[in-house]
Amino acid sequence: MSGKEMMLGSAKEAVSYNADTFMLYTGAPQNTKRKDISELNIAPAWEYMRTHGIKDFVVHAPYIINLANSVNAPTYEIAVEFLALEIERTIAMGSHILILHPGSHVGAGVKAGIDQIVRGLNEVLTDTTNCCIALETMAGKGSEIGRSFEELASIYDRVTHSDKLRVCMDTCHLNDAGYDIVNDFDGVVDRFDQLIGKEQIALFHINDSKNVRGAMKDRHANIGNGTIGTEPLRYIVHHPLFLHLPKILETPYIPDPNDPNKEIPPYKEEIALLR
Repeated sequence: MSGKEMMLGSAKEAVSYNADTFMLYTGAPQNTKRKDISELNIAPAWEYMRTHGIKDFVVHAPYIINLANSVNAPTYEIAVEFLALEIERTIAMGSHILILHPGSHVGAGVKAGIDQIVRGLNEVLTDTTNCCIALETMAGKGSEIGRSFEELASIYDRVTHSDKLRVCMDTCHLNDAGYDIVNDFDGVVDRFDQLIGKEQIALFHINDSKNVRGAMKDRHANIGNGTIGTEPLRYIVHHPLFLHLPKILETPYIPDPNDPNKEIPPYKEEIALLR
């Protein structure tokens, strides 16, 4: 979102790609600077969305929120405070899904990181929270939490209002974390179902990967230009269990054929390819 159009501008951009859903950030993902809710242009955005057949969208929390940080108390406190505000903004904008990277333990260890994530989620979620936090599956780079279904399950198990939790499946991250979504996506889903429940999957990030399975690097590639490939991703997009769920592209911008110094979004072409 940017300029005066804000959410309306996001909706227009999505429609320009022939998308029927989209993901937005309520402000720059690397900082906490945000406009007031009254300036987000919410009502005109929804009017435009209804006119163009978009019934829902999802919000992604900024990357700077790190609930897993038990090393730096101020960083953790800012994360909790800002996450609470992002929940408020998500609800005000009319979305029911706020995607969150679980966080990084920054050297304190997985257990300490998970303990801190649970503590933070228990601070911000109540029985009346009118949206869900979708914990994203992570690639496993550095000290990331959420590289395995077991880690996500351990968060679920200890969050008081776990009914307000969901999971965002990222295909690049799953691949880089070691899950074989190319040859055995159904087996991966079965494993997730045993630990958490497939009904907890709220959406997918559909990305190819520049790395081999298990690399734990998290480098997205354009559809068909990575180690996952077009057909496995198309299989996931059209999987009968998940047809009703949003699928969001986070693939890299590509060179503009008319201007080598400019990059352009690939989403219209990639949506058509996957459809």
